[in-house]
Amino acid sequence: MKEPIPMTREGFEKLKEELRRLENEEWPAILKEIEEARAHGDLSENAEYQYAKEKQGQIDAKIRHLKDRLSRAEVIDPSTMQGESAGFGATVIVTNLQTNQEVKYTLVGPDEADVISGRISIQSPIGRALIGKKEGDQVSVETPGGLRSFEIKKIIR
Repeated sequence: MKEPIPMTREGFEKLKEELRRLENEEWPAILKEIEEARAHGDLSENAEYQYAKEKQGQIDAKIRHLKDRLSRAEVIDPSTMQGESAGFGATVIVTNLQTNQEVKYTLVGPDEADVISGRISIQSPIGRALIGKKEGDQVSVETPGGLRSFEIKKIIR
């Protein structure tokens, strides 16, 4: 059995919308492109046809991937999470002990992660290090950029 994928309702709805768009807009469009390219004759030397078939394969792979993710989704309402420790959906304010810079991370599932907006996956090195920790705790994390140490200043649920 495949592992469940934690996500917020918002993340789940975004994946559903992406699947809807692919199935209802991109899939019919690529089928039309294939049909038009097929009308140009010899398929073995038809670059338009080859390109359209390749694009169809990519769209099909995306659809299968999204269906898999949605079927394994475990929708979690962060507002129902209890306790004082950092967990899924919590916003954690930390101080980078090397730079003394304060950083805010929201812990989300892998499909919702967006480092630029401060949303990090609970499966990322920093996310894994923060899970279960409390205000005042210090963590050290080996990241692709090297060892980083943080002190947890505040956890917001």
